[in-house]
Amino acid sequence: MAIELSTEYGKVYVADEVISVLAGSAALDCYGLVGMASRNQWKDGIAELLRRDNLSRGVEVHRDEHGVLTIDLYIVVSYGTKISVVAHNVQTKVKYALKDVAGLLVDDVNIFVQGVRIVQ
Repeated sequence: MAIELSTEYGKVYVADEVISVLAGSAALDCYGLVGMASRNQWKDGIAELLRRDNLSRGVEVHRDEHGVLTIDLYIVVSYGTKISVVAHNVQTKVKYALKDVAGLLVDDVNIFVQGVRIVQ
């Protein structure tokens, strides 16, 4: 389902897949983030690190009946970084990027840390 934005020239529809890719790309720019993780960790049993071409697979976009937009990000952080700081930076960056690029106001960015990796 797409988000509808009304402008003076008409309507713009932004697909959930586009929002997912924008959010994943913005998240990967944050220090301390190794990559996006599979949302199906409980089924797979391990935190599968996804490459840059699979950004949208580590992101879920939710909207309620009132149009409130919520983003869930499944991430893997770098060993030695403070998880709470990395999570806060990702939340801030994603909210800013979606507002700046797509004009979308995101109410919540939920972070699910799926693993910690040693970066060499």
